[in-house]
Amino acid sequence: MSSKTIQAIRGMNDVLPDESPLWEFVEKRVREVFRQYGYRNLRTPIVEYTELFVRGVGEATDIVEKEMYSFVDSMNGDKLSLRPEGTAPAVRAALEHNLLYNGPQRLWYGGPLFRHERPQKGRYRQYHTFGVEALGFSGPEIDVELLQMAHRLWRNLGIDGVQLQINTIGSAAERRAFRATLIDYFERHGAALDEDAGRRLHANPLRLLDSKNPALQPVIEAAPRLMDALGRESRGNFEAVQAGLSEAGIPYTVNPRLVRGLDYYNLTVFEWVNAGLGAQNAICSGGRYDGLFEQLGGKATPGCGFGIGVERVLLLLRDAKIAPVVPDAYIVRQGDSAERFGGRVAEAMRDAGLSVLLHCGGGSFKSQMKKADASSARFAVIVGDDEANAGVVSVKPLREDAQQVRATVTEAVALIKRREA
Repeated sequence: MSSKTIQAIRGMNDVLPDESPLWEFVEKRVREVFRQYGYRNLRTPIVEYTELFVRGVGEATDIVEKEMYSFVDSMNGDKLSLRPEGTAPAVRAALEHNLLYNGPQRLWYGGPLFRHERPQKGRYRQYHTFGVEALGFSGPEIDVELLQMAHRLWRNLGIDGVQLQINTIGSAAERRAFRATLIDYFERHGAALDEDAGRRLHANPLRLLDSKNPALQPVIEAAPRLMDALGRESRGNFEAVQAGLSEAGIPYTVNPRLVRGLDYYNLTVFEWVNAGLGAQNAICSGGRYDGLFEQLGGKATPGCGFGIGVERVLLLLRDAKIAPVVPDAYIVRQGDSAERFGGRVAEAMRDAGLSVLLHCGGGSFKSQMKKADASSARFAVIVGDDEANAGVVSVKPLREDAQQVRATVTEAVALIKRREA
């Protein structure tokens, strides 16, 4: 009796071989741009102590309240979580390994993140990110550098229609002072608040400004503006960021309702958005988080960074004609001597830098040639017992009208590379 086949968890998707070339294209471009700006790679575990995100991201955030994949370690009772974001683990690693002992650090990372939310277009329960963190840099210059780096990346990827939205949310002290004003305002409009907004009102009122509920938009638009409550220092910092963007020739829009969903942010926050993605339109978001080191037990240290949603970038590139990587040669072999010699030929060609598929599983010469053609390889390298005994191969072009030639392995490699060039 057959049992039901097991499928992937909803919202956690396979990346199939036909889709991989586009992923690899994005990954290559991202790494190139990060290298150009001097950012070095950091790799953190997928699983961290839950306390890291409670203290770093904030107890009253959606992530901690309802989106984390958390569990208790059955061996020792530790409370653990799959990482839902990348900044807190990066700062934890910097503190644990004293990475800033010799000065500020420019870091980047990539990999999967996990949030338990309703899967939808561009938003999945396992999704992938590339993130950068500039640790130990104060002042608006590093904010501008990060935005320049993202701007260069969109150009290198060939993505059009990406718009930059920026805002400042001031210091923690300024937000605390503004909190009472905001609570008073929304309490006076309590009848208009949905269940989610009512729950957040006293725990994290600033998040109400970022609500996507269309029914709340008139109330949000008329709400007091945090920017109007900021002091001279915060305003000056934001003006310097805007001046830097203008100097760099990067268009932007000031969005006073942009607050971001994580408690560790302060001063500059930003999103790169594309209207073609619908409601989930941000492909890159981030900002400054000067208090996070202290929240995680370190001394006061400035920080700034962003994260790129890889799946959303791929949606914008889905029509891009990215050529798949195809093998250089498919080795057809038939006969006892050919079986052994063909394996040595394959390794010799790989040693020379070629991509080679070696036929396995037997079959007639005709069936093997069909598989060679179906493989998309540019050449069939044919080995029979006669070729094996003579120490040569026959090279047949599969994608052009040219004659089959008999050659030594060294000559065959040179021929394939010459045709490739």
